[in-house]
Amino acid sequence: MNMKIRYLDPLERLEYELRQLHEEGWDMTGHQLTYQKLVADNDDHIQEKAFKILKEMYHHYTPLRGKKLDLYRSQGISSSQPEQDGMQSAAGLQKSNELYDKILGGWTGRAAGCLLGKPVEKYSRQIIREILESNHTWPLNHYFTAKGMPESVLQKYPWKQRGGFESLRENIVCMPEDDDLNYTMLNLYVTEKYGKNFTSENVGESWLQMLPVYETFTAERVAYYNLLSGVSPPESGHYLNPFREWIGAQIRADLWGYINPGNPDKAAEMAYRDACISHTGNGLFAEMFFASIIAAAFVEKSPEKLIQIGLSRIPEQSRLSQAIQYTLKMVKPEQDWETIVDALVAEFGKYHWVHSINNASLTVAAILYGQGDYEKTICHAVMGGWDTDCNGATAGSVVGVMQGYSALPDKWIRPLNNRIRSGVKGFDKISFTELAQRTLNVTIKTSVKNKKMEKMTYQDDF
Repeated sequence: MNMKIRYLDPLERLEYELRQLHEEGWDMTGHQLTYQKLVADNDDHIQEKAFKILKEMYHHYTPLRGKKLDLYRSQGISSSQPEQDGMQSAAGLQKSNELYDKILGGWTGRAAGCLLGKPVEKYSRQIIREILESNHTWPLNHYFTAKGMPESVLQKYPWKQRGGFESLRENIVCMPEDDDLNYTMLNLYVTEKYGKNFTSENVGESWLQMLPVYETFTAERVAYYNLLSGVSPPESGHYLNPFREWIGAQIRADLWGYINPGNPDKAAEMAYRDACISHTGNGLFAEMFFASIIAAAFVEKSPEKLIQIGLSRIPEQSRLSQAIQYTLKMVKPEQDWETIVDALVAEFGKYHWVHSINNASLTVAAILYGQGDYEKTICHAVMGGWDTDCNGATAGSVVGVMQGYSALPDKWIRPLNNRIRSGVKGFDKISFTELAQRTLNVTIKTSVKNKKMEKMTYQDDF
């Protein structure tokens, strides 16, 4: 019997490749029938047959996808200067403790938002509400707790296996390990070792050296395998990788924003170098989008302006940009949150629960709805469902930078006890204050001259 490794299993990859190509606009009817027959037959060679079909589809659709997305290559990114965004220079922040405070706010704000969503990751918003209503903690305004929860509910909806129990209010002693923070620490290591001129290959090598393979998921696990097999970036991001537009790159955006305060162009460009290792298209754009927002949040406090700044760093005709534009027009702070999420589910519920487009839209909606209020932002991001820990983390990071550590509510930050667990070599049990200080050191030490980026041309056309 062949050993099946999640996300590398050929049959699983074939299933999601069919879904991915359908989302890109291709007619998969014939291929879907072939897949269904393969599953129904279930013979001893099913894995080999699935892998053969997957490779044939890759070689057939890759050139076609490249042609279909030529508009991204020709459009590029027309980025305005920070002052044209209505932003002020971040240079003054380095002369005071404010820059450190905002960096620390990003780290801790990200961790607390991640911790909030960790116990219920994958559960729908209906289930999350049922859980919270069972012990009268709906709407969410604190970390989840099992206290007062009926045993029937606990049995029906067990907490997330990886760190969910440790993330309950009564059990928190620090920030448990999570891939949403592992990559932020890994990217700090990359910039400490290679500086801001790191290459995609530098990041890939760091993954192999510093990150255990079973701490990677979906697109990152496929890319990890590709790297080990000698497939270099950017091909490592799309070779037999059906998860290439999922949320994995989006959760790696933050460090690029932290080390480029007030410079969304540079943050987006670094995000591109990182994202192309494992993602393409909208998955790649999602990292660029949030990296630029976080960089801008050092000097801009208007959520609406931040979203516009992020949009100006990704192709306007991409599905991600169109989804964010829809969300920006649809969300009004005076609206009922449930009505907002109903609309998002109706529009983007077709995507997998860890896809970039639906989760980015929900996170943007929470940022807009929260209007700079940290608690309101992360709680609504998590109550919206889908990838709850990722969305809470990203929303918390944006507002954490925007407001700074000193303005974050004590009830969210104090339980972290200034400590985080990690699977990244050399980072386990590190303090948030050390992470912030090392990030500040990189920001200042490797500071580069701001350059106007008239157009970004993609090496990755897929």
